[in-house]
Amino acid sequence: MATVLWLVLPYLALGAFVLGHVWRWRHDQFGWKTFSTLLVENRLLRLGSPLLHVGVLAVFAGHLLGLVIPRSWTAAVGIGHAGYRLVSVIAGTLAGATMLAGLVLLVARRILHPPVRRTTTAMDVVMYLVLGMVVLLGIWATVGVNVLGPGHDYRETVAVWFRGIFLLHPDPSLMTRAPLLFQLHTLAALALMAIWPFSRLVHAWAVPIGVLWQPSQTRRPPADTGAVR
Repeated sequence: MATVLWLVLPYLALGAFVLGHVWRWRHDQFGWKTFSTLLVENRLLRLGSPLLHVGVLAVFAGHLLGLVIPRSWTAAVGIGHAGYRLVSVIAGTLAGATMLAGLVLLVARRILHPPVRRTTTAMDVVMYLVLGMVVLLGIWATVGVNVLGPGHDYRETVAVWFRGIFLLHPDPSLMTRAPLLFQLHTLAALALMAIWPFSRLVHAWAVPIGVLWQPSQTRRPPADTGAVR
């Protein structure tokens, strides 16, 4: 079972993520941008969207530091385990709470306003459910295990397993030693990765792709119409 969950499933999710984006780009380029509902109702959007995006950036930065950078590197620059754990718990909890608040506001907006609710698809519902599970399980793991519980240094288990995926030799036994909440959080994250290309989440790439693919334009002076100024 551990081999299926922590060896086969990650590569299936990664394959769905990569191939799904290729398929979406070839068949639904218009869908890469989210459908605007600003004219329908934008009060909750003005508050919820910034909170969600700030939270996402903070969570991504924290996971990048915790999963990609080995523990020995942070120790080499003088960041001990106790200091790292304190910063990780505080920053991770704040980032997760910010992201959760934004997500709740955006979901409430879709539920409470009929015009917005009518534009909600089945995939939107799946996306919000999976994203909500990822955030809630992440906060629960951080607070329940590392604040109220015995604590767990995921840089010795989850992080090493995660880096092993991209080095093509993940060790499933590392994940079996992680607490259940960390395992559930990881499984939810894999599910989110798998459905990403088929949901509104692809709009995260809309701005970078627009910048890279937009042809350069030479600014021209306005034509002289002969009008008297």
